[in-house]
Amino acid sequence: MLRLSIGAVLAATTALPAMAEMNFNRISSFPVMMNAQDTAQETSAEIIAVSSDGMTLVYTDSPAGRVGMIDIADPENPQPKGVLDMAGEPTSVVVIGQTAYIGVNTSESYTETSGVLHAVDLGTGKEVATCDLGGQPDSVAVAKDGSFVTVAIENERDEDLGDGGLGQMPAGFVVKLPLTEAGVDCSGLEKIEMTGLADIGGDDPEPEFVDVNALGEIVVTMQENNHLVVIGADGRVLNHFSAGTVDLDGIDTHKDGKLEFTGSLRDVPREPDAVKWISDDAFAIANEGDWHGGSRGFSIFNKDGTLVYDSGNSFERAVAAIGHFPDKRAGKKGVEPESVEFGVFDGTPLLFIGSERGSVVGVYDVTDASQPVLLQLLPSGIGPEGYVAITSRNLLVSANETDARADGNAPAHVMIFERSAKPASYPMITSQGTDPLTGWGALSGLVAGDAPGMIYAVADSFYSAAPRIFTIDASSHPAKITGAVNITRDGAAAQLLDLEGITRDGEGGFWLASEGRSDRMIPHGLIHVNAEGEIIEQIGLPEGLAHAEKRFGFEGIAKDGNRLWMPVQREWADDAAGMVKLVCYDLEREEWGGVSYPLDAKGDGWVGLSELTIHGEYAYLIERDNQIADAAKIKKITRVALADMDPAPLDGPLPVVAKQDVRDLIPVLKSTGGYVVDKVEGLAIAEDGRAYIVTDNDGVDDSSGETLFFDIGQIDQ
Repeated sequence: MLRLSIGAVLAATTALPAMAEMNFNRISSFPVMMNAQDTAQETSAEIIAVSSDGMTLVYTDSPAGRVGMIDIADPENPQPKGVLDMAGEPTSVVVIGQTAYIGVNTSESYTETSGVLHAVDLGTGKEVATCDLGGQPDSVAVAKDGSFVTVAIENERDEDLGDGGLGQMPAGFVVKLPLTEAGVDCSGLEKIEMTGLADIGGDDPEPEFVDVNALGEIVVTMQENNHLVVIGADGRVLNHFSAGTVDLDGIDTHKDGKLEFTGSLRDVPREPDAVKWISDDAFAIANEGDWHGGSRGFSIFNKDGTLVYDSGNSFERAVAAIGHFPDKRAGKKGVEPESVEFGVFDGTPLLFIGSERGSVVGVYDVTDASQPVLLQLLPSGIGPEGYVAITSRNLLVSANETDARADGNAPAHVMIFERSAKPASYPMITSQGTDPLTGWGALSGLVAGDAPGMIYAVADSFYSAAPRIFTIDASSHPAKITGAVNITRDGAAAQLLDLEGITRDGEGGFWLASEGRSDRMIPHGLIHVNAEGEIIEQIGLPEGLAHAEKRFGFEGIAKDGNRLWMPVQREWADDAAGMVKLVCYDLEREEWGGVSYPLDAKGDGWVGLSELTIHGEYAYLIERDNQIADAAKIKKITRVALADMDPAPLDGPLPVVAKQDVRDLIPVLKSTGGYVVDKVEGLAIAEDGRAYIVTDNDGVDDSSGETLFFDIGQIDQ
């Protein structure tokens, strides 16, 4: 097997800046099922905290009714540290020293609410105190001087009752619990009423998140009430005001299988979720939104009610530029900012805004709170819910609540990022700077252009309502999508395409391979487009192929003289076990043929082909399994000599070609510090032999949304 070291791959992919800049890069990912005795059980990591020494993470796992612990003495190699059963649903956790304070929902129903605060010694795992909170807790926060714990008692509404709106008793409130040298003083619980403050549902306040500044003041978000409350150190309401509304332009508001950032929303309530003080006077809120299309950004307020900053559409558009926009949520809350964290790293105040549906976190410099500067967007795992900044160790940690194994994706993970002078490794590809903004995702096929570093790409059926050919400048770091050509039929967007491969036709146009989904009326076949993307020819499957057709069809296309070659992803009905077809169409003779390609033996799941490209005397292919994370075993590039690809008629036995392993891609995929993703879908090889690979991010649907794009160096060395 021909190999290239990861060091060489990264050296080819990144270049050190002239002056060292501080960046966050992911250094490890911890699957929280490692803390489960039954690894098949659904797991989650929602709210996360860290011990005072920065060595132990504690996260809530509400589906399992427990909290888990992770040893991060070596943050590049986190280790399971066990779980603690909570006898209820843990909703939030904070840590003081080695004591964790955990809010636990024990409610019997939406109307019979109850909850407790557990104080647990992390060293022994023993419960040292339990306080009855008198209602259903959500967020827990602690005073910076360790003098008290505060809890938002949400007493949340039943979203399935009526129209899901407010006016569902009992009302929520906030509590303060004093901390002494002996521990939490349950008898000193102070109840702070929120009723009657908000203009929206004032009789049914639902406190969502709390945070405490250095003055001992508590800020409270009431998402459904669209209201903000500041409680003084004396426990009295110091100020309260509406979170207000936003007008948004240049956003995608329709779940329609295409990415168009031309929509508008007016008077959208911010409806904040998480909140963090960034100084003793100002705090930041993540505007998750709940109704009216979602407000999709974040804001900074002064505690006197003055709006210091609002992100407008900028956060959502920044997320879209790196391919993380969740089109299926476009008509609801868009990228759905939900989480906020804050920390001062080497004197620089940094604000972290987490997008739950986009599965990223934005890193902002808030030295000037009125003009936050977006420094980075980090890949945060599926459904990030909580973050913790460990400034003493230059670490940021994300907790990702979604266990997507039932959908063939990854389990819930905790991810660790380190701030250092190393170049930022993510994003690997972006459309930032295009005007109008080019939305993209689910990249599925590549081909090299004439100019050095020029790549063309297509996306699969996730965006079948508006298929496009993207132009990528791979010489830039990150690689940049510089434009896109719409694929049209009779002047309108071509529908019912599942594009999985692209190759140049030698005349300025392209041949495209459509995989086909008969259950969705998407035909298998070949599509010829001109330079403007207009379909000028479409070729369906011959009977010799169509009779054995299955869902998993053509997964690439390459041109060799007058021949087009297409790999079939998996076995069709007439294939021997472990064999798939490499199908040939002769453009001059208009004849079909093929050869058989032997797949590696299967482990779990299936093994198939994802791409074919031709360089020199070989056809290069991507062979992969459909496994993810630690279960992934086969992600590689192979090659077959063109001289051996002598196609036989499809109505008879096909000759079996010999393959050679060229490159193991699993080490490349692991180099990001994340788990190994499933779909290595695209391979392009430039004329000089330089090779590029890309992964399909599934349109950020039950996926981490990550698109990994690697320059893997010379393929023929």
